Amino acid sequence: MTTFGESHGPAMGGVIDGMPAGVSIDMDRLQRFVNRRRPGQTAGASARDEKDKVEILSGLWQGKTLGTPIGFVVRNTDARSADYEGIAACYRPNHADFTWEAKYGIRDPRGGGRASARETVARVVAGGIALQALQSLGITVSATIERVGKATSDFEQEMASAASQGDTLGGVISCKVCNVPVGLGEPAYGKLHAQLAAAMMSIPSVHGFEYGDGFGMASCRGSEVMDVFEKRADGTVGTSANHSGGIQGGISNGEDITMRIAFKPVPTLMRDVPTIDRDGNPVTLAARGRHDVCVINRALPVVESMAALVILDNYLIRKTNVL
Repeated sequence: MTTFGESHGPAMGGVIDGMPAGVSIDMDRLQRFVNRRRPGQTAGASARDEKDKVEILSGLWQGKTLGTPIGFVVRNTDARSADYEGIAACYRPNHADFTWEAKYGIRDPRGGGRASARETVARVVAGGIALQALQSLGITVSATIERVGKATSDFEQEMASAASQGDTLGGVISCKVCNVPVGLGEPAYGKLHAQLAAAMMSIPSVHGFEYGDGFGMASCRGSEVMDVFEKRADGTVGTSANHSGGIQGGISNGEDITMRIAFKPVPTLMRDVPTIDRDGNPVTLAARGRHDVCVINRALPVVESMAALVILDNYLIRKTNVL
């Protein structure tokens, strides 16, 4: 997958390479999936009113993939670039403003440009297509909210409390991939969990990843986290527990793949914060515009999409390296 576009440019878009021919794609279903990350729909979300209508430019004919590159765009229709005029010369804390400008010598300050989470709409289009391909194989991907800030329930109340103080929240998403065949992933430097970690860590605002029992295993004894192998009634080999999160030696073992992804609080606060401008002068940053209080609700399809892209990629690789 290659994506393109900036938050306040004409459109976001992408090109998907390597999708096999003949995969049925339901466009209505794809649009419903993309709609899950639209702004303005859930508690704590930005009020930016983008319709996120998916336009397929190539690679599909009569509802089936052609085996050629799938090109698509999602046009930006509700950007308000004027909201960023007053902060264009400032470095917003915890944003990519400083690092982007230091690396390239130029940046698009409108909504964060390419560094904006708006970029994830292209991931969700590609991921929605990958999910339909996986579901035809019986493989499912689902993500749920585990935590918003310190709350494990009453998420909307937690967001409302933060919003009333001009503050923001992070959170934790759990993701599960079911019915994964044995043998996905490559030894040593192409381990499946490493690919999933890279995919999740590439999502804006993600600051942590673990699979299986993750960091919890560090405080356990080996006897407490053993996934003992057993032969099941249907003749297949499985494990009595799943501390490993469905991956051993970097290769899927047939159990559910489980992972947790941690998101930092949204960096734009709706209250004054101190920072500096390009010349190093201290300034007070007063944010304007429409911003998320918490991205967790909208991040669910992004997590599912990145997981689906990794799993489908490895499924296709698996089919090519065994006679």
